[in-house]
Amino acid sequence: MDPIFWIILIIIVAVILWIVAVYNGLVTLKNRTDEAWSDIDVQLKRRYDLIPNLIETVKGYAGHEKTVFENVTKARTAAVAAEQAGDPKKIGEAENFLSSTLKTLFAVAENYPQLKASENFLELQRELTDTEDKIQAARRFYNANVRDFNIRLEVFPDMLVARQLGYAKREFFEIAGVEKEPVKVKF
Repeated sequence: MDPIFWIILIIIVAVILWIVAVYNGLVTLKNRTDEAWSDIDVQLKRRYDLIPNLIETVKGYAGHEKTVFENVTKARTAAVAAEQAGDPKKIGEAENFLSSTLKTLFAVAENYPQLKASENFLELQRELTDTEDKIQAARRFYNANVRDFNIRLEVFPDMLVARQLGYAKREFFEIAGVEKEPVKVKF
């Protein structure tokens, strides 16, 4: 056989192996990003489950603060709806609103010393603080994976394969405005 045939064959095999390697790398990063989003989803659901218990506990001591409870409930409902839509930008906005209404709820709770001494309230407070920390950690993990995935989609020559396979950039999960800190619960 002609040596040119072998050279062409080696080049073709090398290109095929490169395409396979790029494809496998993209699939790996996509799956890691999906997994990271799933972690955020789990923590947000945990947060949403804690809120009704927290509201009921505070209601027992501060029943006349109806507007605060309604606002927190509306914010929770909006956050759940945004989370089900799966758009990180909309989820960030809804979470921002929920965090601000929770701060209002905790401000109301400060006016009731017997509530601050309630073991049930203190446990819910600890769980919510723990959940906020976990959401923040999951968000950092997700955003790191999105960064790596997006870089891979933009790097030449990998971008050629990514475009052909229909991969698109992912959005970071960010909380807009001044509400970038987790809810702080202090008594």
